[in-house]
Parts: sequence; structure tokens; C-alpha cells
Amino acid sequence: MQPTVRTPAPESLAALRAEAAHCRACHLWKDATQTVFGEGPSHAPIMLVGEQPGDKEDLAGKPFVGPAGQVLNRALEEAGIDRDKVYVTNAVKHFKFVPRGKFRLHQKPTTPEIRACRPWYERELAAIKPALVVAMGATAAQSVFGKITPIGKNRGHLIDLEEAGNETKALVTVHPSYLLRLPDEESKAREYANFVKDMKIAAAFLHKLKAA
Repeated sequence: MQPTVRTPAPESLAALRAEAAHCRACHLWKDATQTVFGEGPSHAPIMLVGEQPGDKEDLAGKPFVGPAGQVLNRALEEAGIDRDKVYVTNAVKHFKFVPRGKFRLHQKPTTPEIRACRPWYERELAAIKPALVVAMGATAAQSVFGKITPIGKNRGHLIDLEEAGNETKALVTVHPSYLLRLPDEESKAREYANFVKDMKIAAAFLHKLKAA
């Protein structure tokens, strides 16, 4: 007779957030103000994953509240997605930066730092069980898929997210901060429109789920 395999009960987001506040899995906690954990409904249908908290997020303790967050909010609204109904988090939960006078300049997380923080993403994913995970940027895509995943080749279509089960899909797009770094207004407008287009793919998928 085969032994019964018991699936552990999903952890609550509140418990995960409290535990993550004391995370020492990598060195980034030493300089950061605090852990910036994910935020949103406990059973959100869409989970948005970014790179890491920025300066504003590090100080506020909330994800996507700075300039990139404003771009994200505008794109979600144009796509017909209510941000209050999605779960927003980052692949890395501490702000990585280099000091430059009065400023703290963002630094891209390394692969070891992404791997050290990935268990938090995995536990958020298991707790929420979203229908769709949107990976925004290369760091997020690496965390979501567990390997380096080019944005250009994977953008614009739904991908089966095997780790989360057959019903969960993933969508790859750029990070909103990329749109802020573009050098001219023409490229900013073009790439922002493409970003909204990706978010509309997410909105259409959500609409299809509700109609089913």
C-alpha cells in the first residue's frame, strides 16, 4: 500500500511577510532599509513580478510606489486592470544600490542574489495560486522561470508555467523602469504602447477566465 502524500497547507501572506522581514539569505539586507514584500489580494488572479524595490520602495516598504510604479499604474488602467485586484511583488526583496553623494543608485541583482531570494517568490506563488504571472524585466523572468530568459524571444504570448501547475500561465514583458530610461519621446511613446499591449494580453486572459 502506497503511503499518502500530504500537500502542505498554503502559507498565509501575512506569515510570509513577517518571516521575510528577517531574511538574511544574502548580503543585501545589510544596506537596505527594510524588506519590501509583495502586496495585494491573497487569491489574486494576476501576479506581477518586478526586479527589486527602488529607493522610494525601500523607504516606504511597499512595492512599485515610485516613478516606475506610476508608469505601471497608468498602463494597468489603460489595459483595464485594477491594480488593487492584482498581487505585486519583486524577484529580489531588498534594494541593491551604490551611494553617490545624496543619492542611492540602483544596481542590477546578480544571479546568486536572485537565487537566494527565489524561495520567497515560490512561496508567494504557492500561497496565491494566480492564473497568470507577469514577469516584468529580465531579472523577474529569470526568477519566474528559474533560468535566464530573454525578453525579446518570449514576449507577447502566454507561456505554460509548469512549476505552478498546468493551469497557470506566464507572460513576459519589460520592466516599467525601462520606459523611463529611454532617451527620446518617440521611443518612450512606442515602447509604452507595447507595454500596454502586453498588459492587454493579461486583461484578455483574465476576461476569458471570468467568462468560462
